[in-house]
Amino acid sequence: MNAPVKVMIVDDEALARERLRRLVEEIGDYECLSDASNGQEAVTLAAQRLPDIVLMDIRMPGMDGVEAARHLGSLEQPPAVVFVTAYDEYALKAFEAQAIGYLLKPVRREKLAETLARATRPTRPQLAALTATTPTQRRSHLSVRARNQIRLIPFEEVRYFQAEQKYVTVFHAGGEDLIEESLRALEEELTADFVRIHRNTLVALRCIEAIERGADGQYLVRLRGANCTLPASRRLAAELLRRFRG
Repeated sequence: MNAPVKVMIVDDEALARERLRRLVEEIGDYECLSDASNGQEAVTLAAQRLPDIVLMDIRMPGMDGVEAARHLGSLEQPPAVVFVTAYDEYALKAFEAQAIGYLLKPVRREKLAETLARATRPTRPQLAALTATTPTQRRSHLSVRARNQIRLIPFEEVRYFQAEQKYVTVFHAGGEDLIEESLRALEEELTADFVRIHRNTLVALRCIEAIERGADGQYLVRLRGANCTLPASRRLAAELLRRFRG
């Protein structure tokens, strides 16, 4: 006898979670795990319970469903994700174009059974495209994988990123960690709050205390709350100074 497929339900509305759980249990062959009421809770629970499928609302306070799905993708055994949404027809075309599974609220049992049967894990390019075409917010956290656990680091605690060969290290209030993201992609996503000071360094604007220039003409960036200075490229100095003063 095959083990039931493990399903996690994520929605900030308790009644919506209860209704979806009831529908899943009526279908049979599926086991509902602990529910989650927001994206951050979903990431933490999924790393512990390892669901096969996550049924996830998109519009939730704090971390939304698309961001949570990106973090879930970094698990060693990522679950399939089905987005549950009340979006209009225009937004739903984005899901269809990226071949990402979704259910329209209110969810019907027949459609749920069909969607669960063909649920797949969305890829990073699919989620990136979905973020660009639906009104989701920028990520609020970075995810760091340790074994098969995920630790979330709020962007507001990040001081700077530094690339070295194939790796990027994030320096934050709690220390430093290696992450599996490119500096270029981070710069594109975080351009409103971070500035490139060197080809291998991206710094949070709020953390820059001063920009100094040595006798040799080298620019140095002194960070607030950190006992260090970072070299800045002369090529990037004009933009750095403009944004710092602005």
